[in-house]
Amino acid sequence: MEARYCLSCGHPLENLNIGGVNRKECTNSSCRFILWGNYSIGVGALIIKDEKILLVRRFQEPGKGLWTNPGGYIEQYESIEKTIIREVKEETGIISSVNGIIALGDLPSKVHNVYLAFLMDYIEGNPQADNVEVDGAGFYSLDEMESMNVAELTRRLAHIAFKKSSYGLISDPNPIHSLPGYELYQVQRL
Repeated sequence: MEARYCLSCGHPLENLNIGGVNRKECTNSSCRFILWGNYSIGVGALIIKDEKILLVRRFQEPGKGLWTNPGGYIEQYESIEKTIIREVKEETGIISSVNGIIALGDLPSKVHNVYLAFLMDYIEGNPQADNVEVDGAGFYSLDEMESMNVAELTRRLAHIAFKKSSYGLISDPNPIHSLPGYELYQVQRL
């Protein structure tokens, strides 16, 4: 869906060329809001327990019927770390914590999709599908995944997670006080 009205004041948007790229700008001279683009940020969890990885079977589109790693989309006022912990718990009942970011996906399109894959630490719980977003949940080995209808991206991410990469992005423990809530990630050994 294409925006036709200002997200700030509701006036019509018009096309404007900024730096050689067509953008939408508000026609209200006191607003002048610019729509820089349409973005979606997704997160995915890679949780390994006893040499098996946590997978869920999608109950809704996109990917209905496919086995994937748990995940979802970030909320406006929620950090990405809180988002992935919440998504895992909602979809599977598993309690986990963030170890680090081990993969970044980038798909420029009409809606530019950015995807952050987190290596997570299992804390507790038995996988239980929420029967809303997913209708199956469990821990599976790479061998078991061979006979399952697993999404291609999830297969790739599982192989990355099982390699136990020695480097990844982790949250910087020193907050930037002038930017409350801002999270900075840096490369470190996981």
